[in-house]
Amino acid sequence: MSEPRFKSVQCMSPAGLHRVAYKEWGAADNPKVLVCVHGVTRVGDDFDDMAQALCDTWRVVCPDIVGRGRSDRLRDSAGYQVSQYVADMVTLIARVTADSDNEDVAWFGTSMGGLIGMTLAAMENSPISRLVINDIGPALGGEALQRIGEYIGQDVRFPSFAAGADYIKAVSAPFGPHADAEWHKLASDVLRQDADGQWRRHYDLNLAQPFRSMTVERAAEDEAALWAAWDAITCPTLLVRGGQSDLLSRATAQQMTTRGPRARLVEIPGVGHAPTFVHADQIEIARTFLTGTGS
Repeated sequence: MSEPRFKSVQCMSPAGLHRVAYKEWGAADNPKVLVCVHGVTRVGDDFDDMAQALCDTWRVVCPDIVGRGRSDRLRDSAGYQVSQYVADMVTLIARVTADSDNEDVAWFGTSMGGLIGMTLAAMENSPISRLVINDIGPALGGEALQRIGEYIGQDVRFPSFAAGADYIKAVSAPFGPHADAEWHKLASDVLRQDADGQWRRHYDLNLAQPFRSMTVERAAEDEAALWAAWDAITCPTLLVRGGQSDLLSRATAQQMTTRGPRARLVEIPGVGHAPTFVHADQIEIARTFLTGTGS
């Protein structure tokens, strides 16, 4: 079984420097890089199973986006925006490809990680050569956004890991069926025990600030910008949708297959937002596309 290397890279925001932590799987000199980026309250550890399965072909890089997990927290919570995350990922990609002439990078992004990937892939001279978007699109379900916004900002504390794990399982029910050991892993990735003995979620609660300040007008502007980004993407793209997703509607997903990169669409039945890609059948979907055998 492959073991990850724990690394970090220094990035910059208007408020100063911050450290972005990441795990790297596979041969350190492999020029074929796959960057896997998690959802809004999750961490790079989410991709452990997929990274182990794919690191024979790629050097798999799994960051904790700033404000989450092992990465630093921003001094100014207004910086918790996709634009900052994209800038950080440009720095990360420059770091992991510095010793290689290969500037092609594959990208797998779940939810927020998909928005980061879309934005980066749309840029001129983008290093993204192949893109997987997991259950996200330019038009976001209003009920889901409200649910996520309320969930993010709650300062929930637990007297034991078991109590915290039960909570994570309850709020993560849309992930679909998982074995007990898988739920334990999904909880352990995002729960940490504080000095007072209580368990908390492993991210900055100030992530909720941009959600709280969102207006109808700003949401419309963001959606228009995301559609413009989608239309600018030219690399081969796979769009994965949880069959019961309340964040990515079937209508939006279908529209994403007819414009921009004209993504190939795969729906996973019995799953909402978002497929976890810890199961072999889901990982195989990613492998087939990323190797170019399913495009």
